[in-house]
Amino acid sequence: MHTLALNDWLAAHPEVERIPERDLYVVARYMVPMDATLAQGCLEASGIPAMLADAHLMQTDLLLAPALGGVRLLVDAEHVQQAYAVLEALARGDFALDEHAPDGEWHKAE
Repeated sequence: MHTLALNDWLAAHPEVERIPERDLYVVARYMVPMDATLAQGCLEASGIPAMLADAHLMQTDLLLAPALGGVRLLVDAEHVQQAYAVLEALARGDFALDEHAPDGEWHKAE
């Protein structure tokens, strides 16, 4: 990805943070570690390498969540925009399954 294009995109998305001294970006934060794990799995299923920061610490003591700012979902610079788009689709419910489908059949929710 062209650096200038990434910088322009990042300027329009101030909620995405760069990790100092690294080529990693925080694309989302979650107060519930399982939500972060599900989002990470969604990114990885979409072909985007992702990692979690502070997940184990928060699972040990959820009262630390506000102080830590939640579990951080990290991706590299090459995948920031794609990851953000996948997470937006996840939040919209684009990956939801139809819970009323007959047993054994999985259909995307309409």
